[in-house]
Amino acid sequence: MQRNNLPKIKILATGGTIAGSAEAADKLTGYTAGTMGVESLIGAVPQLADVAEVSGEQLANIDSCDITGDLWFKLAARCNELMADANVDGIVITHGTDTLEETAYFLNLTVKGDKPIVLTGAMRPATAISADGPLDLLNAVKTAACPDARGQGVLVVMNDIIMAARYATKTSAFKVEAFQAQPYGQLGTIAGGRVYFEAQVKQRHTVQSAFAGKNYTALPRVDIIYTHCDDDGVFVEAALKAGAQGIVYAGSGMGSIHKGAEQALINAAAQGVAVVRSTRVSEGRVLPANPKWDAAGFISGGNLNPQKARILLQLALTETKDPAKLQQIFDEY
Repeated sequence: MQRNNLPKIKILATGGTIAGSAEAADKLTGYTAGTMGVESLIGAVPQLADVAEVSGEQLANIDSCDITGDLWFKLAARCNELMADANVDGIVITHGTDTLEETAYFLNLTVKGDKPIVLTGAMRPATAISADGPLDLLNAVKTAACPDARGQGVLVVMNDIIMAARYATKTSAFKVEAFQAQPYGQLGTIAGGRVYFEAQVKQRHTVQSAFAGKNYTALPRVDIIYTHCDDDGVFVEAALKAGAQGIVYAGSGMGSIHKGAEQALINAAAQGVAVVRSTRVSEGRVLPANPKWDAAGFISGGNLNPQKARILLQLALTETKDPAKLQQIFDEY
């Protein structure tokens, strides 16, 4: 292979299990995430040199359960710089799996450009028997180097599956096949060492996103409130007291609201706080369902899960607080 003609892929490392280590090869829990640097990750997969000309940068080295908005902003700004760099053809981001889907969706809305961006991680630490990180990294680089990945928005590659950031979600706490593309977001596969794309996402992202390329440094506070038996609205009141400008209500079923929390949410909306109805159910679309909620200005979250609805609402609130305009944004993104 003529290596001087290979695509140039930048690997941005943030830590996570893929860079984690344990005391023994059979220890798959209780390990320490983010102990290895990006050069060690690259060095562990010599086959990368046959796929692309790779270089690495260490942006962070954390357990992704500790993700912050500041790291999102740093990642988005660096990706926006790399979009303008003629010496970079694609970007791979290594990330802990706990919050990988949130980072992927934030970048899907805030990076302006059509070069491939692929997030990957691992469910087993690098020291484990049958560690999944090396193959996930190789497949992520193959995907980022694939011309068909261009313009597809931010992608997640795990366990031989290519997923759209909008739909990829973690569905298992321990299985290697931890990520699913619910319900529409499996775009392709890596099979026999080759990348195959079969679909694409129509919702606005990257170059079509109104939020792309702005390099945010702060976002409005938005809280997620998860419904449960005896929900009494006390968490809604706590969110307002904390200064929330938006609330995502993870309701039951199709975004149903407990009668104990309903008036607190209506009061919040009357004070100008954006209220988005989402669902704690793993699959389905939240639609307008109650004239009282519509009259209060509640926004239907569609098929975004609560954590992604929060991200979209945070970004949308930088543009408008009008419920009708917010609903239009949720319909388009």
